[in-house]
Amino acid sequence: MNKPTKAIPIFATELEERAYWESHDSDDHLDWSKAKKATLPSLKPTTKTISLRLPQHLLESLKVAANARDVPHQSLIKVWLQEKLCSQ
Repeated sequence: MNKPTKAIPIFATELEERAYWESHDSDDHLDWSKAKKATLPSLKPTTKTISLRLPQHLLESLKVAANARDVPHQSLIKVWLQEKLCSQ
């Protein structure tokens, strides 16, 4: 489906561009039938360092559980948190 496409206007500001795309469809400007899937191999999720105070016995239990699974205890905590959040 090769339909003629309109030229994308030149915008003076990002605000102008936002306003334009809020009221116009990209189908008028791009031939999506020629689109290819993009791969971003070096893209990593953004992480944020936090400080978490745990009772000593809880931290030791976490380390034992992580050691049994042969993973770092911080990674195990992240997996368990993700599982708990997704199961709700």
